[in-house]
Amino acid sequence: MSWPYLLTPFIGVAIVLDLAGADDAVVFVTSALGIIPTAALMSAATQELAARSGPGIGGLLNVTFGNAPELIIALFALGKGLQEVVKAAMVGSIIGNILLVLGAAMLFGGLGRRKQTFSRTTASAQTSMLLLAAAAMAMPAVFALVDGPGLPSPGSVHIDYSSTIEHLSLLVAAILIVTYVAGLVFSLRTHRDLFNPEYEDETSAGWSVRRSVLMLAIAGVAVGVMSEVLVGSITAASHSLGLSEFFIGVIVVAIVGNAAEHWVAVAVAMKDKMDLAVNIAIGSSTQIALFVAPVLVLASFFIGPFPMPLVFNGFELAAIFLAVLIANYVTNEGESNWFEGFQLLAVYTILGIAFFYA
Repeated sequence: MSWPYLLTPFIGVAIVLDLAGADDAVVFVTSALGIIPTAALMSAATQELAARSGPGIGGLLNVTFGNAPELIIALFALGKGLQEVVKAAMVGSIIGNILLVLGAAMLFGGLGRRKQTFSRTTASAQTSMLLLAAAAMAMPAVFALVDGPGLPSPGSVHIDYSSTIEHLSLLVAAILIVTYVAGLVFSLRTHRDLFNPEYEDETSAGWSVRRSVLMLAIAGVAVGVMSEVLVGSITAASHSLGLSEFFIGVIVVAIVGNAAEHWVAVAVAMKDKMDLAVNIAIGSSTQIALFVAPVLVLASFFIGPFPMPLVFNGFELAAIFLAVLIANYVTNEGESNWFEGFQLLAVYTILGIAFFYA
């Protein structure tokens, strides 16, 4: 986990460049790099608190703060009215964890080994929740197709959806959050033994609770500052770099917010701890789909110029369903090898190319 902190100087550089009115593309790149160490510090502080809090509270802390950087970035983007960027970033996080992170973990963890094993039961429970989330997220889009203005294009800025679609999205978001809470009860109480393998102590650095809370607070402030700088430069930077806001959201923002967590999943897979790697990758996608995205829908009714309905464009819907179906398939046997990881990375690359030309 030490490498992300090498990027710490970019925090100060991004702030100075933003205050000096530097080129937006430069500000965007430096702030994106600056988010990585702040997200790493938040992840490390959360892990330290979790290690000292027992499996129940520790698990709750992990799921609460596990995707906090993405949530903070998205809240700032909502405030700027960049709703399509927010939706793209959520989709990017879901498919990135399933295809990029799990793929890299299987590839590098499988090198030199005939196969690796992990809990089929745990993976099945998480991928089932992902399938539920994908179905729920598709329904507002189906409604928009049948009885609305249709799906947004990747270049859309704002589509004036009817109050019916907004209310449908609100109800779907509420059901997803209830399902997520039920999943917490399932994984942290009734079936805790399946979802809490004993690996936490090995990754603990021995921080006190006071130090962990202090580091978590510092990381939260730093992530907030970097997120504001990043979001403020997205629109202009997309034109300067020749990239669409859709591509920036679904690929760039999604990766930088998860970079530290991605590295941890690959590192533990290389130590032949695929249970933890799968839990990080699939579990993070589940949290984004069942908790973060619905919370952002609810928040959009209070933050930003207009509510954000759960209506995704065609590329996003295809990516979500492909990623979820692939996740169900590759985890079905509770075994993995390097070639499966290579194939997951190939699918992610294909989607990335399609997003680039969208």
